[in-house]
Amino acid sequence: MKHEVLYQGAFALLKIQLNAGEAVKAESGAMVSMSPNIDVKGTADGGIMAGLGRMLSGETFFFQELAANRGGGEVLLAPSSMGDIQSVELDGSYRLFVQKDGFLAGTSGIHVNTKMQNLSRGLLSGEGFFIIEISGTGTVFLSSYGAIHAINLEPGEERIIDNGHLVAWPDYMNYTIEKASKGWFSSITSGEGLVCRFRGEGVVLVQTRNPSGFGSWIKKFIPSR
Repeated sequence: MKHEVLYQGAFALLKIQLNAGEAVKAESGAMVSMSPNIDVKGTADGGIMAGLGRMLSGETFFFQELAANRGGGEVLLAPSSMGDIQSVELDGSYRLFVQKDGFLAGTSGIHVNTKMQNLSRGLLSGEGFFIIEISGTGTVFLSSYGAIHAINLEPGEERIIDNGHLVAWPDYMNYTIEKASKGWFSSITSGEGLVCRFRGEGVVLVQTRNPSGFGSWIKKFIPSR
């Protein structure tokens, strides 16, 4: 299987070349174009409980599976929102935690489940009680709102990240939720509120735009009744 991300930035498009017998699963509705010998079907991937879990984390109940059962072919995939696409290779040694709506596609060895956060993280992180948990061996394709930037942390190094800009991070990294400033008033008036403090070693992927921030901005231009 070969892949290429086209038009990286705001309107990225994922091109996958499948060899005969290969398959890729993607979020529902992600297919833009495919060769006529590619078969597409909906699948719950993991059963009803797994599908319900994905819904709780903000994903769709069903995936679409695109399989080259009748010879090799090309598939074009795109996320529903404006933003970039990045591939991550998983070797099975760790799991990847991903923001809601962050999963675009994965090869057949990738498993997409949900993880329930503890009470404080669920209430305060901005991601809710359930986040996407990706495991297995293969390639996973992540989507973002805006471009994707990697923050590499050395052992013991810390970085504070706005929770609205998180895309993905490995499960072995520790993070805590805290106020952006020392006091609640400064945290709220600064526009940041709560943030995540990550401690390395590891790589945290962030997006250059905040969907909630964009929603608040665009509301200013919608006439009120």
